[in-house]
Amino acid sequence: MTRGALRIYLGAAPGVGKTFAMLNEGWRRHERGTDVVVGVVETHGRPSTAEQLRDLEVVPRRRVDYRGSTLEEMDLEALLRRAPALCLVDELAHTNAPGSRNEKRWQDVEELLAAGIDVISTVNVQHLESLNDVVERITGVPQREKVPDSVVRKADQIELVDMSAEALRRRMAHGNIYPAERIDAALSNYFRPGNLGALRELALLWVADRVDESLQTYLEDHGIDEVWETRERVLVAVSSAVTSDVLIRRGARIARRAKGDLIAVHVVTSDGRIATNESDGLASRQRLVTELGGTYREIVADDAASALIAFARSEHATQLVLGTSHTSRWHEPLGRSFVQRVIADASGIDVHVVAAPSAVDTPAPRPKLSQRPVGRRRVLAAWTIAAIGLPLLTVALLTVRDRVSLSAVLLAFLLLVLVVSTVGGRLVSLLTAAAAAVLENWFFAPPYETLTSAAPTTACPLRCFSSWPQR
Repeated sequence: MTRGALRIYLGAAPGVGKTFAMLNEGWRRHERGTDVVVGVVETHGRPSTAEQLRDLEVVPRRRVDYRGSTLEEMDLEALLRRAPALCLVDELAHTNAPGSRNEKRWQDVEELLAAGIDVISTVNVQHLESLNDVVERITGVPQREKVPDSVVRKADQIELVDMSAEALRRRMAHGNIYPAERIDAALSNYFRPGNLGALRELALLWVADRVDESLQTYLEDHGIDEVWETRERVLVAVSSAVTSDVLIRRGARIARRAKGDLIAVHVVTSDGRIATNESDGLASRQRLVTELGGTYREIVADDAASALIAFARSEHATQLVLGTSHTSRWHEPLGRSFVQRVIADASGIDVHVVAAPSAVDTPAPRPKLSQRPVGRRRVLAAWTIAAIGLPLLTVALLTVRDRVSLSAVLLAFLLLVLVVSTVGGRLVSLLTAAAAAVLENWFFAPPYETLTSAAPTTACPLRCFSSWPQR
């Protein structure tokens, strides 16, 4: 049997017109030939609401005796026997009288849907389980009737019924919501403009989240991995560095201005090991993200740039916040830097590159060269340049030895040594300089093919410096 479809009119506050909307939709369906019955409708003594029933079929309620009083509840058994195409059920969060087939009315609706009957129902935002305590803090009124968010979220269609605070208060003042004796108290308490504004915002945010879930499901079902900017999501790449606090606060300001989500992510190396001091720093960053209303995530990957972009796309991030490094451009690995790679691959995502504060405020002390370890790839590249460059340069200079000055030869070897030093660091550059000195002395400083000077004028241990022309 095909499950019935559920449509819910979600009200931002009591009196906005949910029951009106439900009855009017039921009447339209009835006029089009659909078999429609009213399972239960709560008019609350409002003549204008009762008039919307028109000639719709109403299934009589079931009477329940409880502690000397008679209560009326929706007759679920009668509705299942009647088996209409569409059933109108008001107040989804209602609690049934003790002894009923189900404790809650939303459970009755579940049975109707399982029997293949379409249902249109109503619920106010204050009755949603996840917002129950928030609404109580706003209005000061506890809500005993609650419905799980999951029940409402899985509805086939949710329509928000809203009204401005001023218009709703006018309806209240005209006696269209509560009896005359309750109007003044309601306007002074629950129906204050501030309360109504907050309830409207809660309803809008809740519906927006539900739409976001539907969009995510649609993207996954259709294999769409590009970013659709339906809601701003600001992703901040963090590390254990203190400067990450600046990035997190910058991302929080961007998210707040855009009324979007803040997500902080830290990429962990594939071995998953984090030093103790780094762990303390990351814990501090995580607390800051939480305090600013964001979420903190960690991912494990070998390639940080690729992993960051993949995570941003999986979260449908619209903006990405990165920090610059104090390291000089000459110390970047061969090829593009991390920031350059992220920018190149972040198609469809806005990338904010934030300068480190110390780069502007107080210059950071330059670390010693020994504090900057050179990667194995760069050292290997430097050795390769030296091994190939020295012989090739020597052969090239030998072909023009008689036509170039010794100064030009020295400058050529010095340029090669500088290239090797930039790529591979101190050790390989010193050995390359020594080899260049020997080659220059042997092949280009007369007398050729000796390590002695024709006219030594200095005690410098490197022969190449004694061969400069004397004034």
